[in-house]
Amino acid sequence: MTINDVRGVIKGRVLLPGDDGFEQAATAWNLTVRQPVAAVVEAADADDVAALVRYARRAGMTVTAQPSGHGASGDVEGLILLRTGLLNEVEVRERERVVRVGAGATWGQVLAAAGPLGLTGLAGSAPGVGVTGYTLGGGVGWFSRRHGLASGSVRAVEIVDADGEPGRVTAESDPELFWALRGGGGDFALVTALELGLYPAPSLYGGRVIWPEHRAREVYEAFLEITAEAPRELSVWVNRLQSPGAPPMVTLDLAYLGEAGQGESLLVRIDKIEGAISDSRGVVPLADLGAIAAEPTAPAPSIARAELLTGLDADAVELLLAKPVAPLVNVQIRHLGGALAEPGGGAGAGGAVAEPYLLGLVGLGLPHTADATRAKQAEVVADLEPYVAGRKPYTLLSPGETAAESFSGGTLARLREIKRARDPHNVFRANYPVLG
Repeated sequence: MTINDVRGVIKGRVLLPGDDGFEQAATAWNLTVRQPVAAVVEAADADDVAALVRYARRAGMTVTAQPSGHGASGDVEGLILLRTGLLNEVEVRERERVVRVGAGATWGQVLAAAGPLGLTGLAGSAPGVGVTGYTLGGGVGWFSRRHGLASGSVRAVEIVDADGEPGRVTAESDPELFWALRGGGGDFALVTALELGLYPAPSLYGGRVIWPEHRAREVYEAFLEITAEAPRELSVWVNRLQSPGAPPMVTLDLAYLGEAGQGESLLVRIDKIEGAISDSRGVVPLADLGAIAAEPTAPAPSIARAELLTGLDADAVELLLAKPVAPLVNVQIRHLGGALAEPGGGAGAGGAVAEPYLLGLVGLGLPHTADATRAKQAEVVADLEPYVAGRKPYTLLSPGETAAESFSGGTLARLREIKRARDPHNVFRANYPVLG
């Protein structure tokens, strides 16, 4: 049996090295990540997924699934890359407050379908990110302070198991696998659809305020004051930005799950900072949630690093402001806490996130900047060493990191036991495998 034989069992497109379109189909969203896979399969439907898994099981091969390539690690040499982008159906069941999403659907699709009904899913900051990979990895987003990890909203998971058999997993039907799939990644089954709980969102107030860099200390002071007393409905992120060819800037990104008047009163502290370059605060349609952080929507070469912080105070701010951002393009702090920190919050393997802040460091991954970007990231983390927790959200791992950096010893051991029991022949490989 050769890799070419897969064409005989798949309705969708199969691309092998040397085929027209193979390189493009194998490209990750992060253009610094290379994916030397043996084949790319674009599944036409869930039956194609099952057929591919049965083929891989017989051929002794491994499948890694990606709808769009967000979160790719590059650790995929010789694997079959399954693209699930065509499984992109979104069905909102308004009365149940549930949405069923195919494995290829994006958060932008979900927000567009649920928002007009006054409902939202627990989306991240970028609408182009796939719902499935984000949710399987836990998922920390704008509404996590109010409702917890996205993995906690999962009601059912439609899968293909390691024998190529389709099934539907719930807390009642298979509690152990259900626990693993909610925050433990995609190492245990291939997901073809998710059913997620939706949450009331009759109004959303937010936006981005931008100041020149010399206002950074005032902005960080306001950030500390606001987050010290912020209700769970309010999420605030602070960014130091250094875009190529542009002057350095500092921003506050804001999202309040409630009425505009209340949001304005909670953020009145911001109005004391003079010299804003722009201020987009206002009522935000849920379909436009991604506009707040204005993250790139097209593939680009980047290098990211995330760290959870045990706290943030005036001394930490001094460390953050002591040096230029360059060669990074963004140094971001997100306020966490709220529902994220509650133990036993129903988020499965994702568990609770006790740390109150998240540090994100992003730079360009161009050949002439990559080494300097990584060095600067390491420098920032070393400077903040007293505040760095030493673990990372699984959904924000970067190439070169491992699942062991995200889970406690007990959780990782349980995930590994489930992996060995459910996929003993290693038919599946997550971006960051639990046995890696």
